[in-house]
Amino acid sequence: MTVIDYIVLLLYFIVMVAIGIWSMRRVKGQEDYFMGGRGFGKLLQTFAAFGAGTGAHEPVTVGRTGWTSGLSGVWSALMWLFVTPIYWITGVWYRRMRHLTLGDWFVERYQSRGLGAAYTLFAIIFYMFYLSTMLSAIAKFAVPLLGFETLWGMELKYVVVPVIALIVIIYGVLGGLTAAYYTDLIQGVFIILLSVLLIPFGLLALVKEFGDPETMGVMDGFRIMHERVADDYFNLFSGPSAGEFPIPYIISLTLLVLVGIVVQPHFIATGGGSAKSEDEARIGLVTGNFLKRLCTVGWALTALIALALLAGNAEIAADPDRVWGVAAREILGPLNIGLVGLMLACLMAAMMSSADCYMIVTSGLVTRNVFAAYINPDASEKTCLRVARITGLIIILGASWIAVEKADVFGQFKMAVELPILFAAPFWIGMYWRRANRRAVWMTIAFSVLFFFVLPPLLPKVMPKLRENPALTQPTHRVTKTVTREATAADIARHEAWVKATADAADDEALLEKIGPEPPVAALGEKIEITLRSGGKPIFWRRGLEAQGNESWEAVSDNTEGNTRTLVERATHESVGVGSFNLDFLLYHLLGFDLSGSSKAMIETLRLPPRLLMPFLVLVLFSFLTKRQDKASLDRYFAKMRTVVDPDPEKDRAKLEAAYADPEAAAERKMFPNSDWEFDRPRPMDWIGFLVSVAICFLIVGLLVWLAGIGA
Repeated sequence: MTVIDYIVLLLYFIVMVAIGIWSMRRVKGQEDYFMGGRGFGKLLQTFAAFGAGTGAHEPVTVGRTGWTSGLSGVWSALMWLFVTPIYWITGVWYRRMRHLTLGDWFVERYQSRGLGAAYTLFAIIFYMFYLSTMLSAIAKFAVPLLGFETLWGMELKYVVVPVIALIVIIYGVLGGLTAAYYTDLIQGVFIILLSVLLIPFGLLALVKEFGDPETMGVMDGFRIMHERVADDYFNLFSGPSAGEFPIPYIISLTLLVLVGIVVQPHFIATGGGSAKSEDEARIGLVTGNFLKRLCTVGWALTALIALALLAGNAEIAADPDRVWGVAAREILGPLNIGLVGLMLACLMAAMMSSADCYMIVTSGLVTRNVFAAYINPDASEKTCLRVARITGLIIILGASWIAVEKADVFGQFKMAVELPILFAAPFWIGMYWRRANRRAVWMTIAFSVLFFFVLPPLLPKVMPKLRENPALTQPTHRVTKTVTREATAADIARHEAWVKATADAADDEALLEKIGPEPPVAALGEKIEITLRSGGKPIFWRRGLEAQGNESWEAVSDNTEGNTRTLVERATHESVGVGSFNLDFLLYHLLGFDLSGSSKAMIETLRLPPRLLMPFLVLVLFSFLTKRQDKASLDRYFAKMRTVVDPDPEKDRAKLEAAYADPEAAAERKMFPNSDWEFDRPRPMDWIGFLVSVAICFLIVGLLVWLAGIGA
């Protein structure tokens, strides 16, 4: 980075802090701090949803998976695409709740302060892990841009992470949701720049490096990209990684995030709760998230350009998480006009636009559902705001600590994605079924904590023989695919990068293992054999298997089809399980399913049914076995959820009082009258908006395929 890059970065930080100080003057009470006075229109709601839903880890993740899996790697972030139409419905829920936090919703729906406190604890853990993924991604991105890995004798992450955390704390803690939304508006523009900036400059760099700049233009860069990269890297569903993201896996990821996304704590704000009206809520939420999906298309295209241009880069060969940072440095750096600093500011914007919102929402939960509920119910607005600001500070510090200690972007992200299963079933069932009650909810949460988070690490400790059980220590079949095709320029460059990377890491065994086996070597156009090995992975053990003695494998099948030979082998050696026990997979074993022939993607897919269905089944079962919730509180709750929000607070309160006085009148739209099911008949705006959103999903997929196919 040059002086002008640092100036750009400094100016960005100054503007963010200034907005925080300006917004602080507008904060008079909790509703101002946590919901911005519920005065946000479509524009701010759109960029709030866009900013909060776009994390710094996502461009970095797509860069890595695009490098290793080609176009199919886009599903590491695009898995949210087909969830977006549901937001057209949920945006109305969050506005009609009329709460400051989702913890308040659990308190009202189930008449339990304890559930509000439990949800708050979940939110704290969830956001510490979720924010840590973004901080870790920023640290990985910054290293190649700054050009050094240590500062003042410390790894760069120990400096970068605290500095970013400090800026977020200053403007977010001071200004509340108003500061978050106005910075999100600015940062949203930055994120869009982040998503498209490298594409034209990258295509021009391809022309300059491998073409003729005098006679070629930007569009010729697409043709050069296809010439340098093998065709299988442009497959949307099964790239060169032997299908890291096949369709069943994509569907399972979509369902998992669909069920869990609705209980992520920030959705009460960005999901519509802070909007003026229901229209602003749903339009802002859906539009903001579709903006994010379009940005994901840009990230995927950038990864393919980087693959064509930088296949010979040893730095990326050693750590694919650095794709985005190296690409920004190599493509934008030579221009020397501040674009590298702008790119770093853009990625920081992606992180900070999420962090500020998450921090404020979590501080609201602690303030309202713990401090005011149990410690000081009569606390003044000033005291509550002070508690909120201190809590926000703690959340960011906790996330920073995890980011520095773990530094595993994908691992931290997976942990964050799985946590919402604790409250997903109580939310979905409670939204539509009267029979669900707080006792059943507590039992469901207890079951989920025990089954998914406590017993997996505990069982191997109290039953050590599990680790040696032959039926539980067999890995999946090892699959070796050998593809014969002509060598591309990227293949040759990859081998050169591997040689340099392994030479640089000669004394580091862990880094050598991460770099992987030697790619094939050949001249351009010569036949090469690409060997793709998958499988051989544990089914029941999180951290893997340790072979007892030498590994031995026997062939199960050996087939050749076209230019691809597929060899399938089963393990014949004994192993010992390592790490936590996958208790949910024990169900498949007890039912007689043999999972040894399953791929890694199928194993991940099979994690879905137990995690999605079991909490719902447990909640329904215990709801029938326990006492109903009192009718009066349920009538009041469902009457409120059927009352359309009026943007005028006084008129809205009057409408609510009328609905509370006659809940039967409010229930006229029930799809199943005289039942415990509270589904309403959809209005034209509901189903038309939903169908339009579904159509847009397919248009975005089509756009991605079309862009990736230019120049083929």
